[in-house]
Amino acid sequence: MSVTTAVERYRRPKLDAQGAAAVDEARAAAEDAAGVFGVGEHLGVDAEAERVVTHWFACPHPGYPGWRWAVTLSRASRARAVTVNEVVLLPAPRAVEAPQWVPWEERIRPGDVGPGMLLATPDNDPRLEPGYVAGSLDLDPEEASGARAVVAELGLGRERVLSLQGRDLAAERWLHGDPGPNNELSRQAPEPCGTCGYLVRLQGRLGLLFGACTNEFSPSDSRVVSIDHGCGAHSLVTEPERGVELPSPVWDTINVDEGLFD
Repeated sequence: MSVTTAVERYRRPKLDAQGAAAVDEARAAAEDAAGVFGVGEHLGVDAEAERVVTHWFACPHPGYPGWRWAVTLSRASRARAVTVNEVVLLPAPRAVEAPQWVPWEERIRPGDVGPGMLLATPDNDPRLEPGYVAGSLDLDPEEASGARAVVAELGLGRERVLSLQGRDLAAERWLHGDPGPNNELSRQAPEPCGTCGYLVRLQGRLGLLFGACTNEFSPSDSRVVSIDHGCGAHSLVTEPERGVELPSPVWDTINVDEGLFD
C-alpha cells in the first residue's frame, strides 16, 4: 500500500450505517431548532469521523436561499442509539454571493412608488415625446433646450406627451388586465361598458377603447375600463315595474246611497 493511499484512507472516515439511517432523529432535532424557519427535504449525509455523521436538510425560509440545516450525530462504541451533537444553519457554496447586479431603473415595478417617493422620468423614455415638436424626436440638444424655454415662457402646453408607443403599451396592459373584457365580471355582465351611461370616455385616441366608470356602486368606480368591460351595475339594468292593487276599503266614504235623499 502506498503512502498516498494510506493518507486518503485516513482522511476519509467510513460512514457509520446507524448514524446514516437516523434521518428521522436528525430531522426532529432540526425542526426543534428551526422554529418558523422550517426544515425542507433531506439533502444527504456525510461522514465526519468514526461514528460521527452530519445530515443535511434544506432551509425553505425565503430569507435564506441556498442555506442548509446541518445536524451532526455521534454514536458511542458498541452503542445503538445516536446522540445529537449540534444543529446549525450553514450556507451552501455560493449561497452568500451577491445576486447579479440589476440597475435600479430595471428593478422598479408597478406599484412600488409610495407616498413621499419620487420616480424620475428619463429623458429618453420611449413612452413620451416632446409635445412642442409634434412628435419629432430628432432634435439637437441645444434646439430642444431652446424650444423648451420658449414653451415654458409662452405656456403653450406640456413639455412631453404620450408617444404612440406609450399609448400602445398602456392599451395593451389595460386590455389584458382587470380593466379589460377577459374576466369573470365582464363575462357575466348584461351589457358592455360602451353602452353604459356611467362611462365617461377618455380624451384622445385612448378614448376609442377606454373610459372611466362613474358609478359609485360599481366595482370599477373611478377606474379606467375598456368599452368591452362590464359589470352588473350597468345603467340599462332597471327594476321591473310592479303594479300595486289597493284593497277594498273597510268603510265606503266615496259612494252615496241615493235612498237617503228621497
